[in-house]
Amino acid sequence: MYQVQITPICDRLRLMFFGNLRQDWSEFVLADLGIFQYEKVEFSASSRGFRSRQDIDDYLHLHRCRERFLLGEPPEEVLKDIPARVYDNDWLEGRRSKLLFQIAQHYEQIKQFPAALNVYGQCQYSGSRVRAIRMMERCAQFESAFSLANIAERTPESEAEKQQLLRILPRLHRKLGHPRIPAVHHHLDPASRIDLALPKPEPLISVEELVRVHLEQLSRQQRVRVHYVENALINSLFGLLCWSAIFAPIPGAFFHPFHTGPADLHSPDFYRRRESQFINSLLQLDSDQYTHTIRHNFREKAGIQSPFVFWDVLTEELLDLALSCVPALHLKIWFERMLLDIKLNRAGMPDLIQFWPDEKRYRMIEVKGPGDRLQDNQMRWLDYCAKHDIPVAVCYVQWAERVE
Repeated sequence: MYQVQITPICDRLRLMFFGNLRQDWSEFVLADLGIFQYEKVEFSASSRGFRSRQDIDDYLHLHRCRERFLLGEPPEEVLKDIPARVYDNDWLEGRRSKLLFQIAQHYEQIKQFPAALNVYGQCQYSGSRVRAIRMMERCAQFESAFSLANIAERTPESEAEKQQLLRILPRLHRKLGHPRIPAVHHHLDPASRIDLALPKPEPLISVEELVRVHLEQLSRQQRVRVHYVENALINSLFGLLCWSAIFAPIPGAFFHPFHTGPADLHSPDFYRRRESQFINSLLQLDSDQYTHTIRHNFREKAGIQSPFVFWDVLTEELLDLALSCVPALHLKIWFERMLLDIKLNRAGMPDLIQFWPDEKRYRMIEVKGPGDRLQDNQMRWLDYCAKHDIPVAVCYVQWAERVE
C-alpha cells in the first residue's frame, strides 16, 4: 500500500508557482496539447505572486479557514482564526475581506442580523458597507444607518452602492420622520419597450432564442440580423482593441506562463497602472485605426485565453456586423464605463443585438420572460445606454394561449 505524504509541500510549491490553488500541473499538459493557449507576456525574475514566506503561510492559513467554513464548521469558530489585522499585501487582504464578507452573508441568510452587522463592519470588501447599513435597519439602528448612508452617499464606492442607496435613504427618511426624498427617474424611454405574445417554446429553447428568431423572421425582407450576445460582444470588442493594454508586462501582473489575464484584474488600481496604454488604445476610436486593430487581433490572437474575449461567440459574421453598424463613439462610451469598474461592469449588458446592415444601424435588446424582472446591474447598463443616446430596448414576453 502506498500513501502520498508530501501533499502539503506539493501544494505549497504549486501555490508559489501559480499564485493560487485553482490551477494545477495539468496546465502544462493542456498547453502542450494546444487545448489551452496563453498570451506570452515577458516577466522578470522578480515578478512573483508573493513577496515572502510569510505571505505564503498567510495565504494557506486563509485557504484552510475558507475550507472549514465551506465544509460547514460553525462560523464563529472559523472567525476566531481569521486575523483581525489588515494584511499589508493587498492580494491577501482581498482574500481575508472576501471570506469575512461570505461569513457575514451566511449570518444574514440565517437571520442572525447583529452577528452579520458585526462581521460586515470588520471588512472592506466591495458591498460590505451597504450591507452593514441594511443590517442596521434590520436591528432598528436607524440613526446609525442614516449616518453611515449619508457618508456613503457623499463618497459612493461604486455605481452599485449608489443605486442601492437610492432605495435605502427614502426608507430611512420615513422611519426617522425626515422630509420625503423626490423619486429618481430612469433615463430609459417608455417608447423603447417591446411587448410580445409568443407560443411557449420547447423546454430546451430559451426565451432569448425565441425572441431572436421572431425578430429576424419579422424583418426578413429588410435583411435584419439578430444575435444573442449578452455580455460577450462588448467585452470581446473591448478585449481585442485593448489587448496590448490588458496584457502589458506590468510588474506583478504576470508571473507564470499560464495566466488567462493579469493577476490584478479586479484590483482598484487596475486601470491606473495601465492608464497610458488604455488611453492609447481608446484613441484609436477617433479614427478608423480601431477596426484594423480589432480585426488584426481577431486573426492573430484567435483562441488565446483572455478574460474578455468570447471566442466561441464572436464569429467573423458578428464581428463584421458590429464594426459596420455600431459607431465608434458608442464603443468608446461602453469601454469607458467598463474601465470605471471592471469587476461590476463586465456584466449586465442586454441579451440581443439587432442589426440593420443596409442602414448601418443597430439596437440592443434586453429580454424578460414571464415573471422575470430587471436585475440591478441590467438597470444600470440600460440607464447608462439611454442617458448616452445608445439605442436600447426591453422586450417583455408573455406566453400566447394556444387555440385548439
